This record gives sequence, structure tokens and C-alpha cells, in this order.
Amino acid sequence: MRLLVSVRNAEEARAALAGGAEIIDAKEPSLGALGAVDIDVLKEIVEAVNGMRPVSAALGDSGDAESLASAARAAAEAGAMFVKVGFADVRDPGAVRARLARVRDGALLPSSPCAVVAVAYADWDEVGGAAPQTVLTAAAAEGAMGVLVDTVRKDGAGLFRCLGRAALGSLVRDARARSLMVALAGRISIEDLSFAYEAGAEIVGVRGAACEYGREGRVRESRVRELVSARDLLRVHRGDSYAIARELTRETSFH
Repeated sequence: MRLLVSVRNAEEARAALAGGAEIIDAKEPSLGALGAVDIDVLKEIVEAVNGMRPVSAALGDSGDAESLASAARAAAEAGAMFVKVGFADVRDPGAVRARLARVRDGALLPSSPCAVVAVAYADWDEVGGAAPQTVLTAAAAEGAMGVLVDTVRKDGAGLFRCLGRAALGSLVRDARARSLMVALAGRISIEDLSFAYEAGAEIVGVRGAACEYGREGRVRESRVRELVSARDLLRVHRGDSYAIARELTRETSFH
């Protein structure tokens, strides 16, 4: 299971990289769950990472398909290896598929391969967006690389409280059965890391847990290292959250 850290600029990208993050995700947290950074900022992030890790880019979760496709093309040209698009403003399966298809076409550059990740929201019903199963079905049909299950609200209950572990586990299994990569995000805790590991998620994404003073603060190398240590302990203890917590009490701090 790989750790993705969302960063808003090149300075944070360097901190995440030094802390051991395996994927650097360009995102502006003040603009929402999938707030896009300016294209010049994305280029600076890609330059700071310098090919040492994959860089992903958030495109947004609302708007017309053509604008999102153009943003996907610009991100691919800037060096992003995959882009993330959401569906907070649409519910119709046909509209979800159409948006995803256009973003996929926009990102498909012969000289710069860039994959697409469809974002499903656990709190979809609160915001009037597409249901997770609708997004998963569209991702499989339209050739997306995978799905990210996240939350629109970052001040709410978090991923596992919104969707429930049983429903989330079923969604992960369904996605994997369709050969889709699965990523989880949304106020991930130590216990959630354990569940994500056991459920078979390939990627866990964080922002607030890697920052000083929450998701609007700055990404810190030390906090990223703590998250990497927690992830590594999962392999040693085979997902035993109690054993992991005991180790972390001795070795690290999640204040």
C-alpha cells in the first residue's frame, strides 16, 4: 500500500518527498476536495519532484466536460502521470461516463502518457453527486486507471464513518474485480490505515494528517515520516491496529 500526500506547492512537495511519500499529489486545499493548483504551480511541483515519484493532479469535481478535458491535457503536458476528476455535481450515469470519457481523451497524449482516476465520494448524497457504484461502473467502462474513494466535506465524519466499513470493503472488492486500482482518502486515521491495508487498497491519500495545523497548514517532513512508519508497521503486524498503536506510542507521535 502506497502513501499519497497532497501538496499545494513545490516546497510542500519537497517535504513530502523527503518524508517518504510514494506519490505526490498536486491539490489546492482551499478550493475543496479536488481543488486544482494553477498550471504554473503544477509545473513547479513536477520540477521539484524531478521524476523521483509519480505526480498526480486534481482537476476538480464540477463543470463542463470540455473545460475538464482541457485541464487534463494541460496537466499531462506539465508532467502529471495521472489526473483525478470527481462528480459532485452530477448523478446521471450517462453524464458521469461522458465527463470521464472526455477527461480520458484530454489526458491521452502520445508523448506524455497520463492515466485518469475517477473520484467517488462517500458523502455523495449530501452534495447531490454521483453514487460510488455509479462512478465505479463508469471507471470500468471508460478505461480509467482506478477509483479514489474520498469525501467532499473535510470537516465531517470522515470516509469510514460516511460510507461504513462493510460498504467500503464491498466497493474495494468490486473495483479490484474489475481490475481498477483503488485509493482511499478522507480523514484517514491509524485504524483506517489498517482497514485499508486489509481491504486491499493500493493507495491511501492524506493531506491533513501530513500537515502542521491541519489540512490548511503546511506539509511537514516529520509528519509524512510518521505516516510512512505506520504504513510499514502494517506489514510487520499484518494489519493488527492494536499492535501498531503500541509501536507508534513508543516510536512516533500523531498529535
